[in-house]
Amino acid sequence: MAQALRTLQASRLAAGLDAMGESAARALGVDVLTVSLRTAQDQSEPLWCSDDSGHRFDDLQFTLGEGPARDAATSGASVSVPDVITIPTGRWSALAPEIQALPLRAIFCFPLGIGAIQVGVLTAARRTPGPLNGQQSDDAHALASALTARILDGPGTQPGMLEATDPPALLRAVVHQATGMLSVQLGLPLTQALLRLRAHAYGAGRDIGDISQEIVDGRLRLAENGTGAPSTDAGKD
Repeated sequence: MAQALRTLQASRLAAGLDAMGESAARALGVDVLTVSLRTAQDQSEPLWCSDDSGHRFDDLQFTLGEGPARDAATSGASVSVPDVITIPTGRWSALAPEIQALPLRAIFCFPLGIGAIQVGVLTAARRTPGPLNGQQSDDAHALASALTARILDGPGTQPGMLEATDPPALLRAVVHQATGMLSVQLGLPLTQALLRLRAHAYGAGRDIGDISQEIVDGRLRLAENGTGAPSTDAGKD
């Protein structure tokens, strides 16, 4: 883990995450690492994912509005799921069955924050079940602390902000754009418009980013009851 921490400190944030990902995952005994940021609206923004399954899990939690990462961000305490198959009934009732479609069996979420200031979550996941051992847990907390410091006050980074040139800052931009359009079209506050968007994506069994892109492109328009239909304006000048 010492090598991963040195690499993280030596580069710009996004580059440092890419460079340290493999060594950090190896030290923690996991297959997937994800770093997400918490916005002023108490939403999650993906900063970096080591592979597609991490991105899919992050999107799933965002769509359903529940999950271990959200709990870690809200409580400021780590959340451990040694085996997703044995999640207790009633906990994350919408998310639990959906996780089982992903190639992930164990998930561990560590809050990024100092005291009451919570800036995001580090998620570590494994394709096989089982808890982290003591050293791995200590290393995960050390990585979370280093990420918190790097995000808040890293070289070349304004406190709490991403570098303007970091592509991950745009990962969920289309969702925000679609939310704004729905807010205007349906006459709803942004928070309710986002709930409508999430509900439609979940009901359709589709990625929220793909749904959002169709709305932004004018290929899909949601009705007031949350159902969607191809836009009659699509393709018009």
